[in-house]
Amino acid sequence: MTMKDKALSYDDGRLSNVLKAPWFSEKAFLGMEQGCYVFQVPADATKPEVAAAIEKFYKVTPKKVRMANLPGKSVSLRTRRGQGVRARRHKAYVYLKKGDTIALA
Repeated sequence: MTMKDKALSYDDGRLSNVLKAPWFSEKAFLGMEQGCYVFQVPADATKPEVAAAIEKFYKVTPKKVRMANLPGKSVSLRTRRGQGVRARRHKAYVYLKKGDTIALA
């Protein structure tokens, strides 16, 4: 069973919640020129679900999907409370075939 076959079996209404938002950073913008797009995803999202969501909403087939878990970071609060923790985040790198693009604006 290929990634595409697995991805198509996930369309049970969950796909609308898989892609939270595009990830806008300097590294992400540089990757867009080479066909790599970055999206914020929930912690329990899988590669086939992300691939199916990209296919459904952007009408392009991803070549590969990679996932990354970013740890929560300790941040300084500007009050007497001192230290706090920024939430953990999860992102998906979606690689497209040469010539395929996603319009994020």
